[in-house]
Amino acid sequence: MSAATAVSAVGHGRAAHARALRARRGGLRPNDYDPAVGGWIGRVEGVEEHRLPAALAAYDCRNHRLADMALDCDGFAAAVGRARARHGADRIAVVLGTSTSGVTAAEDAYRARAADGALPDWFDFDNTQDLGALARFVRDRLGLRGPALSVSTACASSARSFMDAAALIRVGIVDAAVVGGADSLCRMTLHGFAALELLAPDPCRPCAADRAGISIGEAAGFALLERAGEGEALLLGAGASSDGYHMSAPHPEGAGAVAAMRTALDAAGLAPDAIDWINLHGTATRANDAIEDMAVAAVFGDAVPASSTKGWTGHTLGACGILETVIALECMRGGFVAGCLGIDAADPAFTTGIAVANTARPVRRVLSNSFGFGGINCSLILGSAA
Repeated sequence: MSAATAVSAVGHGRAAHARALRARRGGLRPNDYDPAVGGWIGRVEGVEEHRLPAALAAYDCRNHRLADMALDCDGFAAAVGRARARHGADRIAVVLGTSTSGVTAAEDAYRARAADGALPDWFDFDNTQDLGALARFVRDRLGLRGPALSVSTACASSARSFMDAAALIRVGIVDAAVVGGADSLCRMTLHGFAALELLAPDPCRPCAADRAGISIGEAAGFALLERAGEGEALLLGAGASSDGYHMSAPHPEGAGAVAAMRTALDAAGLAPDAIDWINLHGTATRANDAIEDMAVAAVFGDAVPASSTKGWTGHTLGACGILETVIALECMRGGFVAGCLGIDAADPAFTTGIAVANTARPVRRVLSNSFGFGGINCSLILGSAA
């Protein structure tokens, strides 16, 4: 990875995320996006005021504003411009993950429909809600002409984008790829998780004994993948699985999670003890955290520190893979493990080495988990290039 960036509830750009992690300052707040739902959310500041470039106005929606804000951070767009000069615009792919795309535009259009049910003329489905719109917007915004693919595998979406982009590079279709994704707050997500009784009344507390559910967040982030040996960090290995056990519940023995982690280790040619930190999916629901603990213990035992960073940002759904990749990069750069936020001790039933405080230590390799509805699992192993 020769460049990476993210925006989330804790701030814009990598430095803001590093400061929040070190200060143990979360970004969650009472739900002021749809107060009737209740709970706490991770809302990104400035989305409502942000404007897309005039030439790309047809793409305007909350999700694309969020993506555009991220492209402006950390010199990311400029880094892609330099890669474009090296490789050519048609040799850089855009592979991005999202679970809801620009559904807020459709929600607003539905509320504004005419008496006969007709949607308003201003609603542009193709450039907003369509799942492919995010990748097309980013490709146009960055002046690229390579393949543009959208990945929508629930909460594993942006993690999975790394795997698919790496495959395009490996087989020679492209020389580089912009990966990552965006998911923005919307009524559908908030009401859907409320209907499942999965929203916590207070800020989410992953791995706590009294955890009470998730806090929904929004985020966007990107990384520039180039061939091995380029950049500050490497994608050492990746693994994916689909256990298909249940639409919204994890496999009771964590079978798919175990398979994804073991596949990632095999792809990287690493033993479990080569990992310095496990960034858990850790949504703070009763079942997810307990079963992920079981799965991690089956692969790593209790020797590797593990924690979830969703207490800072909320669960950003299809964007959590890229957001937590950027967080992992900051922990590698800063030499510390970010312990779970807001808890004094892990659930005593857990058997893995849950970190509940920041710990200074070398972090050279991180395994990051992203698991989604439908039994979709993805694990990435990131390593320092130094």
